[in-house]
Amino acid sequence: MARIKITVPGNIIACVTIPVRITDINYGNHVGNDALVGIVHESRMQWLKQQGGSELNIAGTGLIMGDLAVEYTGESFYGDILTVCIAADEVSKVNFELYYKIETARNGQTILIAKAKTGMVCYDYANKKVVSVPDGLKRMLMGGN
Repeated sequence: MARIKITVPGNIIACVTIPVRITDINYGNHVGNDALVGIVHESRMQWLKQQGGSELNIAGTGLIMGDLAVEYTGESFYGDILTVCIAADEVSKVNFELYYKIETARNGQTILIAKAKTGMVCYDYANKKVVSVPDGLKRMLMGGN
């Protein structure tokens, strides 16, 4: 079986920190895959908030997730502070890719926990239809405001 391999582009547009909560820990005593998906979502929400928006309205459009892929590379434990760096790529007419590099510092070392990718689609929630990526959002995705 082929494993998912994610390459995070170098054009980082934001980094946020997220503490691992006790509710993120599973029976294996590490962050569960469901919790990691929540951490990806939280990091995207923090970036959108930094830009003055949310998934319901960023630069005049809503966002909806079209796909998600995660490549797990290490374990994370209760008490870890995760640094999630976000990059954008593959901006097209109506969608774009967000990439996430999730790391923690432990015992003086940086440990890669996971890499993820979400395919985001611009969406008009009021009219229930896909719309074009606004110019203001394109600038945000390229690291501008």
